[in-house]
Amino acid sequence: MRVPALMWGIVVAAVVLVARDSCAQAKLPAIPPGQLVREVVYNELGDHERHGYWRYFAEKHTQQGTMVEDQIETADGTVKELVLSNGRPLGRTARQLEREQLDHLLASDADKSRLRREHFEDERRIGRILGLLPDAFLFAYVNEENGCWHLRFWPNPQYPAQGIEARIFHAMTGELWIDARMKHLVRLDGRLQSNVDFGYGLLGRLYKDGWFRLERTQVSATDWKTNRLEIHMNGRAMLFKTIARETSEVRSTFTPVPAAMSLKQGVDMLSSQNVAAPPPTARGISTSLVANR
Repeated sequence: MRVPALMWGIVVAAVVLVARDSCAQAKLPAIPPGQLVREVVYNELGDHERHGYWRYFAEKHTQQGTMVEDQIETADGTVKELVLSNGRPLGRTARQLEREQLDHLLASDADKSRLRREHFEDERRIGRILGLLPDAFLFAYVNEENGCWHLRFWPNPQYPAQGIEARIFHAMTGELWIDARMKHLVRLDGRLQSNVDFGYGLLGRLYKDGWFRLERTQVSATDWKTNRLEIHMNGRAMLFKTIARETSEVRSTFTPVPAAMSLKQGVDMLSSQNVAAPPPTARGISTSLVANR
């Protein structure tokens, strides 16, 4: 049971969404909030099918420290290379190890197949979870904030949640913000309102009050990308093993790359087109987000 991986998929899928600094001026729409969410999901699914490919930095905060990776999207998955560890460039030995790992990926049919399979599984999960959103929840308008529509949501008691993904997602309440001009979600906050048991609690449990926050940014006329993610979930698995998902990640410096590149082309680009890492002032999402909880 891959609960941590599922949580990432649910949160990323839950919206393929995010945050802009400003939105067009707008009043609350006349249509029911559930219909608005359905239109937003329709737009998101359409954009997801037609998305571009991007290179960006991903800064990840863990208990072990902070890592910054250079990542490039390809048709068969994302290739990445560690460029900073705790704010410092990698030494010669560490850089060589990164290159060897990329070379091993290209030389291993098994690893390439695994990356491709995980990539397409994530894509399908996004579609499944997005499809649940309009039916699994009830919605109400809160207000209009800087041109964005602010809504809250809670589980629809008539929705028959089935499967681990749907049950975790359906156990959440929260708030969302929709860009009024583009009809894209600009932020999603969710919190587990109750424990979620697997196998009547015998196989595992996610504890209530776990929470996440997801933000996205518009990077082109048609593409929105996740630029900030927080996940804080705790629970236990079979035989009382404690499980935890603590994720703090920020992505920046989005640059378009040729569509549908191969893995080898992505690796070659990492090797031949080095780009400067984001400055320290652009980092550090954990403190600001956790302080809001």
